[in-house]
Amino acid sequence: MAARTKSSKDRPSYRCTECGWQTAKWLGRCPECQAWGTIEEYGTPAVRTTTPGRVTTSALPIGQVDGRQATARSTGVPELDRVLGGGLVPGAVVLVAGEPGVGKSTLLLDVAAKAASDEHRTLYVTGEESASQVRLRADRIHAIDDHLYLAAETDLSAVLGHLDAVKPSLLIMDSVQTVASPEIDGAPGGMAQVREVAGALIRASKERGMSTLLVGHVTKDGAIAGPRLLEHLVDVVLHFEGDRHARLRLVRGVKNRYGTTDEVGCFELHDEGITGLADPSGLFLTRRAEPVPGTCLTVTLEGRRPLVAEVQALTVDSQIPSPRRTTSGLETSRVSMMLAVLEQRGRISALGKRDIYSATVGGVKLSEPAADLAVALALASAASDTPLPKNLVAIGEVGLAGEVRRVTGVQRRLAEAHRLGFTHALVPGDPGKVPPGMKVLEVADIGDALRVLPRSRRRDAPRDEEDRR
Repeated sequence: MAARTKSSKDRPSYRCTECGWQTAKWLGRCPECQAWGTIEEYGTPAVRTTTPGRVTTSALPIGQVDGRQATARSTGVPELDRVLGGGLVPGAVVLVAGEPGVGKSTLLLDVAAKAASDEHRTLYVTGEESASQVRLRADRIHAIDDHLYLAAETDLSAVLGHLDAVKPSLLIMDSVQTVASPEIDGAPGGMAQVREVAGALIRASKERGMSTLLVGHVTKDGAIAGPRLLEHLVDVVLHFEGDRHARLRLVRGVKNRYGTTDEVGCFELHDEGITGLADPSGLFLTRRAEPVPGTCLTVTLEGRRPLVAEVQALTVDSQIPSPRRTTSGLETSRVSMMLAVLEQRGRISALGKRDIYSATVGGVKLSEPAADLAVALALASAASDTPLPKNLVAIGEVGLAGEVRRVTGVQRRLAEAHRLGFTHALVPGDPGKVPPGMKVLEVADIGDALRVLPRSRRRDAPRDEEDRR
């Protein structure tokens, strides 16, 4: 008698806890999301038919839905409101992620105090510090309010109990990776725990109409720790960025169901807390009476906000066979490309045998191609020991053929430069409307741009000019 084959109901199945991909056999790596060690066995549920049930609210034409219930309320921090799209919507869940020490807890404690009022209570739950430690930081940044409640909890059921007792309009959970549910196996911060804690807090927010700010840890690669599902469940995902050795902090919107994701909030971190910067361009400039060789100004776009930034370069004779190439705030690959373009297309021959150092001022990071022309001019100015003209900004992408390409938002960049008192600009062709009183020079290639360097002081003249001499 033949042995009875195992039915599909008894056959084990496997599923990825990260993305939900299913397979009939175990694998070490999920082929869908490329995550390691996330394939787990689970029982195959019996096939059931769901019968229609009672509806909670009747479906309405979209024009008859009352949108006033989703009106955003200000957080009291204008720069954060800018990124959120006007403020916090009742029932919205916001995930704020960033590296340790960047200032997440400081910013959210300031938001908790400013958002608290007679009609709107705020509950700040910390799982990483004691209540007394948070109180010390609140005294330092002046974040004390009678309607701001503080609790130190790492148990999910206790957090839900605080919600019933305080009935807040705003909940701040610092952080979601430190809270655990007693009904789920595993340590706090694990995949299952983060999924359960986030799901419970999201359900509580939607049922109560309570805005929630969740602090999230990041991995060494900069990604948000925990399952990718967490970013799909929340309404808004914000990334808190900044160099811990600099004062500037940036809040970027990665996902926003209530607004655009091309806004950036600028903050300054100091001894007394963190404050918003409505005009942060001053952090990225060095005021001098006379121009200095090796410096060039550009206008970068952070989201939709134009910021004037300064690029600095220094070249010295190398003492080793392989010259150094050091960058700070700039992409090394783009700086290397500008060096190659200057040597081949700009006919500057002295760069290859020198140590070259390039950096930005104020800790800003320039990664967009619109800064290429400023980087190239700063390098050429440093190589020739010739300063660029005063009050000059350079905007444009430089290609390998030496051409200067158009970039987005040229009019906004020029308007910002004109507002700060700059009178001259180098831009690609057809810049559009130019601010009155500003002289704009259109350049087609890197050779045209290098002509702004005074010839009388150029130490490393282009090779074609040397040939003509």
